[in-house]
Amino acid sequence: MTSFDRRALLAALSCAALGHPARALAATPDQRRFIDAAFAMKREAERAGDQAYGAVIVRGETIVGWGPSRVIVNKDSSAHAEREAIRDARKRLGNVLSGCEMYSTSRPCAACEAAAADADIARMFFGADASDAGRPRRG
Repeated sequence: MTSFDRRALLAALSCAALGHPARALAATPDQRRFIDAAFAMKREAERAGDQAYGAVIVRGETIVGWGPSRVIVNKDSSAHAEREAIRDARKRLGNVLSGCEMYSTSRPCAACEAAAADADIARMFFGADASDAGRPRRG
């Protein structure tokens, strides 16, 4: 089992354990564009020698935050793609990201989901199918 398969399996189990199963969507063209942008961030992270994860933050029809994983290159265990995208969006828009959505290559970990909740992200989508993870929750 690859690390991606393990992470996907753990994400599915955690969704079920938390009582909010991921729902696959028939992605709209915009959602497809946003998830493709998250996968572009994943490729950027890989090219830089980092973990294979990427995320973007979207407000309306515009990407306002970009996040390749930077855990290895920055030697920062908190530099997950999702938190990097949140940090980038906050630089552009300020601290509260009300109404924004997060698109990431895999289900965000609990710490990234809590960071998304703290930033007031409205909804999270993940994976190649843009599965709907719903509104982020704190711990």
